[in-house]
Amino acid sequence: MKGKILVTGGTGYIGSHTVVELQQAGYEVVIIDNLSNSNIDVLDGIERITGVRPVFVKGDCTDIATLRRLFEENPGIDGIINFAASKAVNESVQKPILYYRNNLGTLLNLLELMPEYGVKGIVFSSSCTVYGEPDANPITEEAPIKKATSPYGNTKQISEEIIQDVVRSGSPIKSIILRYFNPIGAHPSAEIGELPNGVPQNLVPFITQAAIGVRKELSVFGDDYNTPDGSCIRDFIYVVDLAKAHVTAMARMLEDKGEGPVEIFNLGTGRGASVLELINTFEQKTGVKVPHKIVGRREGDIEKIWANPKRANEVLGWTADTPLDVTLQSAWDWQCRLRERGVM
Repeated sequence: MKGKILVTGGTGYIGSHTVVELQQAGYEVVIIDNLSNSNIDVLDGIERITGVRPVFVKGDCTDIATLRRLFEENPGIDGIINFAASKAVNESVQKPILYYRNNLGTLLNLLELMPEYGVKGIVFSSSCTVYGEPDANPITEEAPIKKATSPYGNTKQISEEIIQDVVRSGSPIKSIILRYFNPIGAHPSAEIGELPNGVPQNLVPFITQAAIGVRKELSVFGDDYNTPDGSCIRDFIYVVDLAKAHVTAMARMLEDKGEGPVEIFNLGTGRGASVLELINTFEQKTGVKVPHKIVGRREGDIEKIWANPKRANEVLGWTADTPLDVTLQSAWDWQCRLRERGVM
């Protein structure tokens, strides 16, 4: 084994795909998740893919006593990948206290306990939302950090500042901060994918649920933006490509290959696609229509944003190269598997 990694939020969407990649790369994994936006059955999918069932702890990372007990019962954790956060922009506008308490409380607890239990470093799940409405695209890591357009985005900005302050204070830990764009798709096995509890907050699950008839129709929030078709533009990245970046980052950190105690990388494809383009690509690839309607703009949404992933490509040695249509097909395959199982 290469080492023992704690994955917080590890039964969630990105977390579960990262657990798969970690295990396939030879790491031992411990998951903690409160299952607030995931399902325990994800563990079965991880085991079917990898042949290994990770250690699972049901618990809330905002409770430091729970985390302390986890470290006591699972000694020798080398690194942490932190996905334990609420993540919907629109929901954060409606429930800011929930977002600040969950996202910041979890990080503070982890950073406090890491030196005590000899944890060497943390890979932090950040977001392109820290750039706000960018001055220009594509975005490099040197782009200015803008005032957040949502409480969710603000929690990511504050979290990055907390990490850098803690490291500067002399804490014996390292961190790689990954600012990623819009993860979509599912594992090619269709054993795990994105399955939010309740109404989806993210675009692609809503597309697939509308396509299969679970939802009446998809709402496209605005067609009057300054973009070619009037809908918002995002950098959509395949979740498996994204998961592999976390494994690469963890290895870099544990092997002391970094250029400093804190490193930051943008993770994206380098190409923007609009919401309407995404719908059209899905329909062309799968042959399935997506019922949708244009509605008013949504508070907190950024008009257009996509990455310049050059630093991640060259320094981290990672590339997101899965085509958009293949990624969307994987999401549809996952939705069809859920229907076969009678889940949705």
